[in-house]
Parts: sequence; C-alpha cells; structure tokens
Amino acid sequence: MKEDYFKYQAQTSPHPLAMEISHASGSYIYDVDGKAHLDFVAGVSACSLGHCHPRVVKAVQDQAQKYMHVMVYGEYIQEPAVAYAKLLAKHLPSPLETTYLVNSGTEAMEGALKLARRYTGRSQILAANKAYHGNTMGSLSLMGYEERKSAFRPLIPDIGFINFNEEEDLKKITHKTAAVVLETIQGGAGFILPLKGYLKNVKDRCKEVGALLILDEIQPGFGRTGKLFAFEHYNCTPDILVIGKGMASGMPVGAFVASHSMMQSLQESPKLGHITTFGGNPVIAAACLATLQEITESTLIADSLDKELLFRKLLQHHLIKEVRGKGLMLALIMEKPEIANELVLRSSKMGLILFWLLFEPNAVRISPPLTITKEEITIGCELILKVLNSLEQ
Repeated sequence: MKEDYFKYQAQTSPHPLAMEISHASGSYIYDVDGKAHLDFVAGVSACSLGHCHPRVVKAVQDQAQKYMHVMVYGEYIQEPAVAYAKLLAKHLPSPLETTYLVNSGTEAMEGALKLARRYTGRSQILAANKAYHGNTMGSLSLMGYEERKSAFRPLIPDIGFINFNEEEDLKKITHKTAAVVLETIQGGAGFILPLKGYLKNVKDRCKEVGALLILDEIQPGFGRTGKLFAFEHYNCTPDILVIGKGMASGMPVGAFVASHSMMQSLQESPKLGHITTFGGNPVIAAACLATLQEITESTLIADSLDKELLFRKLLQHHLIKEVRGKGLMLALIMEKPEIANELVLRSSKMGLILFWLLFEPNAVRISPPLTITKEEITIGCELILKVLNSLEQ
C-alpha cells in the first residue's frame, strides 16, 4: 500500500507522514498495525465531533439510502440543504441569512470574492499579510506570502495588502475597495488574535467607504473558540461570512453566507453568476445538519473554553514560549523551529498527532475535536512534556 501511495497518489511535500490508516473513532486514529494515535489535530480542525460520530454517521447513511446527487446546485429543492441553511441562519446575526453551499473552504472564498465584486461593482480586494484563505487561484491571490505564490503568477489582479491588527493601514480601504478579506483569527500566521476593537474598526471603515467585510471563519468556526463563530467575540458581524472545515465533521464542504438581497446579485446579469455541480450535495448537507445540531444542542461550545484552560494549565515548559489562540484553536510557540519540528515528529512515534502551521515555523498546532475529553487532554499533554524533556536531554 505504501509503495502504491507514493507511486499513484500525488504528494504535496517531499516527506509526508504516510501513516497507513485502518479506522478512526472518537479522538483516536488507528493504523494498520493496530496502534492508537490520540488526535490533537482533528483533520486540521475539520472533525469537529471527532471521528465517526454516531449522529453524523447515521445522518449520512440515512440520506445515502434516499438519494445522493440529483441535480446541480440551486435547481432542485433538497430537504437536507434547505434545513441546514435555515438552521444556520437561526444561529447567525442579521443580515447573514442566505447560504450558498459549495465543496470546500477555498471554493467558498472564490464565491465570496465574486459576490463582493458583483455586488459593489468594484474590483479592488484587500487582504492581510501572512493570510491563508486556500490554494485555488483567487484564494492564492489573497495570500500575503510571496514565497508560496510566486511560482503560480500571474494571479488575479487588483489585490492589495494590509497588516493584520495595524490601524494605520485602514487608510488603504477607499472608495475603490470592493472588499476587505480577513481571517477572524489568523491561522497560518500563528493563531494571531485580533486586538480589541480592531475588527469593528475595519468594519466601520468599510461601511464608511461602501466596501464589504469578508471574514474567513474556515478554521475558527463551529464552536472551536467558545462561540459558534469567532467574530461573536469581537462585536463585529461581517457582510460575507466564509465557512468550511468543521461544518460536517470531516466531510468535504464549504459555504459563504450573506444577506438575501446581496446573494440575489448572483442570479442575474449574468444568470448562473456562481455555479457548482456538487455544492449542496444532500449527503454532505445531512452531515452538516447533524453536526450543527449536535454542536448547538450540547455544551461543546462552552466546554471548549474550559478545555483551553486545561491545556494552558498543563502545557507549562520552558521550551514553550507562548500558547496562542482561543478555545480549541491553540498553537504552541516554541523557542526555535527545530524544537517545533521534533515535537511533531517524536510525538507521532509515541501515538500523539500534532501538526505544523503554514507560515510560523516555531508553532505546533493543537486543534483537537470539540468532543475530546479532559482525560484525553491530560494524556496528550503528558506526552508533549515527555517529548520536550527528551529534547532537552
């Protein structure tokens, strides 16, 4: 299997971890040798309810027996997608009421960019340096990290950049700006939280000049930060909300959400202003609905803040300079990149799954399922400290 993996499946790095998976359940992934691996990453924040949550599995199985793909997005009424969009609107502030379902976070960002340009009639998009919004050409154009995008130029035009949390840069938002695109919490840059009042000031400036604010909640969304969406911590409602990852507990999905009137601008001039074959797929939508129901009907959102406190209490070691983030979106900032790298690799051998961040070489990602128990957190943190102690020796 490993030989076939390297020969027939395209790789994204020279040295993938290449663990051969047998099955997964709850907070654990099992390899073909029967070894259990405690998952502190959750498929990079995707498996909100852990692996194979019974409610999600049942929803997928039940829907798959009824119908799967029947027509391209938006032509037929399919109950799982409608029910999901309605429930999502119930939990979102006005005017975020209408959802366009797509297949991934990066596709959701592409749709949001098109919507912003179509609705405002402007072309300029401003994004943040060290932002990450995906890897398709539009999303890649928003990446303020030249090393990772220079090989793919030319990208889409009329993209500018500001520095996250820098108030002085808000002057760059003008009457030519269609939209400002920000991660509510910068992910790849090292789980950087917005400073107090920053996001509201961005929104106020956008409103002043007629621009839109697009917030990317692909990583922090769906209860990970102690609110259903991270923007709720910061007194700032975006004009367009971009979501993905944790929406369906491991199934591939994304969406962008806006007001009904704004979303109508994709219906005409031209018709089919945005279209997708598999977006709104009923099996995926059923998984989304079950996930959102479980998150909002349980104590998982509030519990994420208690679990954060436990992580911060246990992860005290002089090789850890800082624990960044909020809720169960945390990053260990190490003394140097070599320590971060060895922590991930050695932990993997000891049965604990950690991962890197995209732009911050000193960081180690901790983004476990929301369903992780305090006992599992304690076990994992003890392993981290054991690895760090071994690195000292």
